Amino acid sequence: MNLLCLGLNHQTAPVDVRERFAVSAERLGEASKELTARDGVSEVVVLSTCNRMEVYAVAEEVDSAEESIKEYLAGGTVFTEDDSKHFYKKVEDDAARHLCRVVSGLDSMVLGETEIFGQVKQAYSKALHAAATGGVLNKLFQKSFTVGKKVRTQTTIQGGQTSVGSVAVDLAEKIFGHLKYSEVMVIGAGEMSYITAQRMMERGAKKIYVVNRSLANAQKLAEEMGGEAVAFDDWERVLAKVDVVVSSTGASEPVVLPAHVENVRAKRKYRPLFMIDIAMPRDIDPDVGKIEEVYLYDLDTLQEQAEENRSKRQEQVRVCEQIIEEEVEKLSINQRNEYTQ
Repeated sequence: MNLLCLGLNHQTAPVDVRERFAVSAERLGEASKELTARDGVSEVVVLSTCNRMEVYAVAEEVDSAEESIKEYLAGGTVFTEDDSKHFYKKVEDDAARHLCRVVSGLDSMVLGETEIFGQVKQAYSKALHAAATGGVLNKLFQKSFTVGKKVRTQTTIQGGQTSVGSVAVDLAEKIFGHLKYSEVMVIGAGEMSYITAQRMMERGAKKIYVVNRSLANAQKLAEEMGGEAVAFDDWERVLAKVDVVVSSTGASEPVVLPAHVENVRAKRKYRPLFMIDIAMPRDIDPDVGKIEEVYLYDLDTLQEQAEENRSKRQEQVRVCEQIIEEEVEKLSINQRNEYTQ
């Protein structure tokens, strides 16, 4: 018997192709069982998420099983040569290795993400309850879950954000402990400001104020985020009560000067003020960062932190790959021993 993985993912297929071959969560078990009825296919687990669709199968002969699975996936239409270009095929240890990488978050769009672990567990559970699995896939998937847990407990693959917006939020949380009681002022209605403010809202920021030279644009963005629009000539008043300022206006000269902060320090009772300048050229005068309670970060410092986090993750990827290699080797040896008994 041979282990086969046939699938596509966000790296090999655009979203319209992934949509065509997607299997709904409700049909995962049913699809797995239906595939075991195909000639030469004895065990199947179908995995389908927004970023991938994969079929793990145990088959008598790989090539014929591949064609049979493709025929099933085509759903009554012709599986074209163009379709084939989006699919990858992995067999035996390569298939086992691939599943372990998927479960560990190493094959995800966001390196180290945890959601896929639960999605694979759900797919396996549905195939198991549909009586579509047997000894080989049961052992393989249980082994992959063990590997996934090891990767998450013995490495720091999930540590450190790698996007500028997420890094900014992480730094803000280090200063305030959490963002639950924090108020945020966004100056400018650019995409980066929006993304960073959204990340802060996701982490529990109490309120968002949006400042823009066009009050209509400020109102539109504030409405999208459930925040409050502020007229551009009134932002200094808001500065007196917020904890975080995100600025990205596209102005040619600094918008926030040391005098603006000095004017409200007493009203703020000298509380920490976290300022994120993601404009180019910069919106916030660098001298603002010299004020004692101000923590000022610009694009360069945020990017440096993101690159450092990315580098650390890449180091951890090598550690993760070593864990996976060791576990796949154990699985391979055990299976070979069983075949010879």
